[in-house]
Amino acid sequence: MPARTLKKILLVDDEQSILLSLSYLLRTEGVEVTCCSEIEQAKEVLKTDHFDLVLTDVKMSGVHGVEGLELLRYIHEHYDTDVMIMTGFGTQKIREEALRCGACYFFEKPLDIPLLLRQVALWGIPVKQQRP
Repeated sequence: MPARTLKKILLVDDEQSILLSLSYLLRTEGVEVTCCSEIEQAKEVLKTDHFDLVLTDVKMSGVHGVEGLELLRYIHEHYDTDVMIMTGFGTQKIREEALRCGACYFFEKPLDIPLLLRQVALWGIPVKQQRP
């Protein structure tokens, strides 16, 4: 029987409650979830590990308010990893910029959990079955 390939997700958000809940939601058999609360921390983790998917907030505790877009650009310049963007402060301009920079999906907070799980599953990542 062939070994099952471990899928890896990197979550980046400055809100610990978001990291904890999404980590719990996405961690399942065959899926490893790594959480980072700062962009620089995420960049360091990316140097040492490959991720199948990154899910990052746009607005972090930085000065610019679009740190997630900066991380998206960084990832696309240096790694072959898909990035999904999420934000509670979305505007059409930020959405368009995220998609132009290569985001594979853009979520508004509060997150639509069934939609999030469907999108994550499209990347071949196993997800937990949701109760009706």
